[in-house]
Amino acid sequence: MARLFGTDGVRGLAGSDITAEFAMSLAQGAAIVLGREARREGRRPVAVIARDPRVSGEFITAAVAAGLASSGVDVQDAGVIPTPAAAFLVADLRADFGVMVSASHNPAPDNGIKFFARGGVKLPDSVEDEIERVMGDSPTRAIAGDVGRIRRFADAEDRYKVHLLSTIDVSLKGLHIVLDCAHGAASGISPDAFSDAGASLTVIGNAPDGLNINREVGSTHLEQLQQAVLAAGADLGIAHDGDADRCLAVDAAGNIVDGDQIMAILALSLKQRGMLKDSTLVATVMSNLGLRVAMEEHGIAMVQTKVGDRYVLEALNQYELSLGGEQSGHIIFTDAATTGDGLLTGLQIAAEMVRSGKTLAELAGVMTVYPQVLINVTGVDRLGLAGDTEIDRRAEQIEAELGERGRVLLRPSGTEKIIRVMVEAEEEYRARHAAEELAALIKRRLGE
Repeated sequence: MARLFGTDGVRGLAGSDITAEFAMSLAQGAAIVLGREARREGRRPVAVIARDPRVSGEFITAAVAAGLASSGVDVQDAGVIPTPAAAFLVADLRADFGVMVSASHNPAPDNGIKFFARGGVKLPDSVEDEIERVMGDSPTRAIAGDVGRIRRFADAEDRYKVHLLSTIDVSLKGLHIVLDCAHGAASGISPDAFSDAGASLTVIGNAPDGLNINREVGSTHLEQLQQAVLAAGADLGIAHDGDADRCLAVDAAGNIVDGDQIMAILALSLKQRGMLKDSTLVATVMSNLGLRVAMEEHGIAMVQTKVGDRYVLEALNQYELSLGGEQSGHIIFTDAATTGDGLLTGLQIAAEMVRSGKTLAELAGVMTVYPQVLINVTGVDRLGLAGDTEIDRRAEQIEAELGERGRVLLRPSGTEKIIRVMVEAEEEYRARHAAEELAALIKRRLGE
């Protein structure tokens, strides 16, 4: 049986995979597991719930609130806010847990439910598995006056905005920024935050109608942002995704600055200001080899994790480090956030431009992006990969041939019959030739 929770909560087609009945049952399971400590302390658990603006979020959030309140949990409904804002509010309110209804960068028909534990941190696998186990049990049924209350959290956005602005020590006055809010959860608060920080703004993707979230806008569709930056003659562009836990950027010439380059910029900034703990950055195995090379050149060590911001966060907490992230733009600052925060990241990029007096292109130039070729080999048995010595041997030979400025990564998908073949090299043709050879070998060995 497949595990209910994926790498970032439960996600699926709203109304089919994610139904009102399912959402209520999941919430009742969460009330049992995540409200346990409060009940031991003799008090009623408190939860923060929030959502992105996709239309299905209305009925799913209502079902989650009903499931929690019927289980004796008091609910603070923060409405439409970014995922990192929900995480912040759980910690700020000292709530017992939080629920975010969002499918992040997925299209509007999808939706999802993710949880935060006390302190606004993501749940470990073991706790998610326990919630899944108890979903089939009898829920905690509160009676009469013991039922939870559902209240609107009136100042949720203001609290979060004040927090964001407290993380930068310079005014952004003089910077012209194009913001792409992906018709998502940041459509209201991101322009307010950047404007209050002093920036001059052009805003796109800020007219959510419940159906257009992520549609040809946002961090997964940067074309409109690139065009808007050039048309406005702006200094940079910032793109969020639907729930605003990601940030990608565009420089004044319209060139994309991805999560690896953003991490390189911010790691150097923090180190120069004595704020990069142990002079170490956390990134996933999919980060570009150029990031590692740049960090080595500047005396910054790297810890590598599996793909997924939850694994980045686990490493940050384990080693008590301050900065980590993913190529996709999930950037985590542990001194200011417990999860990836696209608004926080964008503000930090802009602030570093002001501090340094450099353009975004100049800052991003600290890192050379190595050609990276990724081929998905579909329809193959991912379990057979680890036991095939011929594939392992050829991958090792190719990596040795590429030398220190090349890399091979074979990564099975955790949810599909797909093996991802990723090769990096100083020359694109070498990376492509090696990736195609390995993909053909895997198909021949495991796909028959």
